[in-house]
Amino acid sequence: MKKAILILSMLALFVGCQSQVSSRYTYQPPGQINDGFVTGSLDEVNMDKRLIKRAVERIRDGRHGEVHSMLIYRDGKLVVEEYFPGHQYQWDAPKHYGEWVNWDRDMAHCVHSVTKSITSLCIGIAIEKGFIDSVQQSIFDYLPEYQHLKRAGREYITIEHLLTMTSGLAWDEWGAPLTSIKNDQIAIYFSGMTPVEYSLGAPLFAPPGAHFNYSGGNMEILNAILKNATGGMTLDQFSAEYLFKPLNIETFDWWLKYQTGEVHAAGGVKMIPRDMVKIGVAMLDHLNGNGHKLLSDDWVSHCAEPYGGNHSIKVPGEDLGRVGYGYTWWTKQYSATGLMFSALGWGGQKIVVIPEFNAVVVFTGGNYTSKVKQYRILKNYILAAMG
Repeated sequence: MKKAILILSMLALFVGCQSQVSSRYTYQPPGQINDGFVTGSLDEVNMDKRLIKRAVERIRDGRHGEVHSMLIYRDGKLVVEEYFPGHQYQWDAPKHYGEWVNWDRDMAHCVHSVTKSITSLCIGIAIEKGFIDSVQQSIFDYLPEYQHLKRAGREYITIEHLLTMTSGLAWDEWGAPLTSIKNDQIAIYFSGMTPVEYSLGAPLFAPPGAHFNYSGGNMEILNAILKNATGGMTLDQFSAEYLFKPLNIETFDWWLKYQTGEVHAAGGVKMIPRDMVKIGVAMLDHLNGNGHKLLSDDWVSHCAEPYGGNHSIKVPGEDLGRVGYGYTWWTKQYSATGLMFSALGWGGQKIVVIPEFNAVVVFTGGNYTSKVKQYRILKNYILAAMG
């Protein structure tokens, strides 16, 4: 009996040692490929290699759920690019887990509500190019086919109200699972209506501008506004020409469409993580006065600052704590002087812009039914490595 216990103890010790060996990580700078990025090392941008090593090992050990990628850009160089195994997204599977894959640089990821921030950037570009006059305009200036809904308080909704989730239109995206018809983001698919009819036809629960309410429906209205303002360019066409092409982004797919044919402006894009970094770098460069002038600096500032100074929003399923919301970008005060802003997507998709450290961090993940714990990685390891 004692001999059996000894053998089991030794076996447990061996398995434990094997687990530790498997989690060990040796840092390597990202590979240089012909995609517009300059790559470099952590040493070149004065980041603590030990902390990044620890972050990668914790991800490998499953301490932060399913993280599929982590990329770090700082001071003009991509210095970390790590991919991890995990599930592809499948809406109708348990936990929304599809096939188990080894994620890599060339695999496009469902970025979910990061799409909202992409839609917002397209509206900003449309204003910069003169297709739309101002965010202060009534939404009905660009919705001629929906004038019958210009009543009961909806006539006061502006484009800015849609961008800041303060339209006042009833919408419940956080109160029910994304498998339930009680969730408006699901119900809209089965309504038999166009996305605008469903979203704009909802009653007002608050005066426009008075109350934050996270709503994919607002994005669908913006989609229609963009199409009408540009003389018929759909969101996928406009983003390809005016956003992705100037940023040298070629691998993208507006894969999710409504039964009525419209692309899903709130969550329907697939992208590779390096291209997500490019979007973050474009925002960072605007704040630094460099790079492509796709947008006005004022627009980027509105993305980077909380609308109305509101820092009290709690995002379900995230470990972010209290945050603010700008023009579809989330803002987070992480220190007395530090403010980051992020495009966030369900399950752990993030483009995080950190102006204080001249940095962009990207995550993808698959934590659809469990808490996303990526802010802990940012705070305890990445920001600490930069500071």
